[in-house]
Amino acid sequence: MAEEKSPLTTEEKPPVQEKQTNCLGCGKPLKKIKLYYRNGKYYCTKKCWRKVQKAKQKEETPASP
Repeated sequence: MAEEKSPLTTEEKPPVQEKQTNCLGCGKPLKKIKLYYRNGKYYCTKKCWRKVQKAKQKEETPASP
């Protein structure tokens, strides 16, 4: 008898997402005590979050020659 694996018994684990360890604004390591969470990302302060938001706005607006 050949063992057949049904699609229901195969256990496929979803890809594991790595924990965010550095601030997206400045690159500093994030500490547990001091976190600022916005839009699914972690930043070290509100200032870094605003910096990233301004950078995104500049990318989205086309530069006129």
